[in-house]
Amino acid sequence: MSSMHTSSLFNVKDKVVLVTGGSRGIGLMIAHGFVVNGAKVYISSRSAKVCDQVAEELTKLGPGQCISIPADLQSLDEVKRLTAEIAKRESKLHVLINNAGATWGESIKTYPDQAFEKVMNLNLKRAMLPLLDAAATEKQPSSIINIGSVDGIHIPMQETYAYSASKAALHQMTRVMAGHFGSRHITCNAIAPGPFESKMMAATLKNFGDVIVAGVPLGRIGQPEDIAATAIYLASRAGAYTTGAIIPVDGGTLVKAKA
Repeated sequence: MSSMHTSSLFNVKDKVVLVTGGSRGIGLMIAHGFVVNGAKVYISSRSAKVCDQVAEELTKLGPGQCISIPADLQSLDEVKRLTAEIAKRESKLHVLINNAGATWGESIKTYPDQAFEKVMNLNLKRAMLPLLDAAATEKQPSSIINIGSVDGIHIPMQETYAYSASKAALHQMTRVMAGHFGSRHITCNAIAPGPFESKMMAATLKNFGDVIVAGVPLGRIGQPEDIAATAIYLASRAGAYTTGAIIPVDGGTLVKAKA
């Protein structure tokens, strides 16, 4: 029972973590949380300049460190390159946080075909499996954490067809992966955030901020600690027996009583 202490249960010190889309928004919030709790965090995003700058800033916070490997994960070649770059530096990967994504809101009449092509990247998870396998043990599994959305669970206010459908698909893929990867000692869970301050949400919050907050029973927008803490739980001993879960972190948005 000695490992019941919270410092052991939620310990992520020295874990090797990859956060895709880790240079801004929810990805940055999660990367920040792991770095200040002593993990070695790789972040990836399309903009090399921003990715490098964020890694430098997070490393200064310590006690962990942050390393930038810019990549455009829409491309299979880039997925392979990112995997090779990490494999050059690390023999194992404890945590893969699949956060890179895009949104698109537009009326069904004018919804562009290419919007439906921006879906989740299964190739990344497949490419990273050998490194995740190398870190996995029965007592402390490796973790895949997919960042879904409450919009993949309920019907959003805006016409985000491809985004909502892709997040719902990501939630189901999480469950399927959890069922098949358990025997490898890899957990696979999804976090479904509600409204958080991020670049993706900026315009929506500016235009509908009051309406959005009114729809959150806890009466506020999500803070960085809210999302980082959930990811740390899933990646630590605390979450070692949780797999196949879709965890809403939404202030109660999904359970808001309808007028």
